[in-house]
Amino acid sequence: MHNKKLRDCRVHYNSNHERRLDTTLFITEGDSASGSITKSRDVNTQAVFSLKGKPLNCYGLSKKIVYQNDEFNLLQSALNIEEGLDNLRYNNVVIATDADVDGMHIRLLLLTFFLQFYPDLIKSGHLYILQTPLFRVRNKKETHYCYTDEERVKAILKVGSNPEITRFKGLGEISPDEFKHFIGNSIRLDPVILNRDASISDILSFYMGKNTPTRQNFIIDNLRVEEDINKKELEEKEVEEIT
Repeated sequence: MHNKKLRDCRVHYNSNHERRLDTTLFITEGDSASGSITKSRDVNTQAVFSLKGKPLNCYGLSKKIVYQNDEFNLLQSALNIEEGLDNLRYNNVVIATDADVDGMHIRLLLLTFFLQFYPDLIKSGHLYILQTPLFRVRNKKETHYCYTDEERVKAILKVGSNPEITRFKGLGEISPDEFKHFIGNSIRLDPVILNRDASISDILSFYMGKNTPTRQNFIIDNLRVEEDINKKELEEKEVEEIT
């Protein structure tokens, strides 16, 4: 399949291959992230689609206008979902963006695209979010990859004095040799779930519409502040749990 944004795999979901359920398309943020995934993926069942920056905010736009956008046009073509899901080429469609503000924004814009034009992809359980580690804690003998601040502190306690701690700011900072662990058997995927009674139009209108004051008040009322967990606090917490 000729698609300049797609690094395809050999097996596809719309085939009778025994590994069709393993087929996965990673939608990545830029060439840097896609480079690491491409080099570490399983070429038989894992494909990569590379975005260039932030995609179009398609809320309220017609499909005709949206498909004038090169990236979304190529994305639906790669998935082969224009006429429905009968010929969907990948069982798992995985949004793989950086764990920062820009990455969250790109994730939201992609969710808007799928919700507005292809909600059945979500309702059928094909859309996921890739979780990748935020930290690497290691010494000369062992390495730990941590997905939360609490995991980081626990790893520091386990490794001992003077560990090397790396904060991954983006997927492109993770080497291909390391990335293969995060998209292999131990892959962590969060499914995108749409409640049966949810109104897609109401969801998109609230989060992507122009009701700015209402949305701002909602964010303020539901804001969660995450405090940094330090080593001493975790040690005290573990002692309490033991006693």
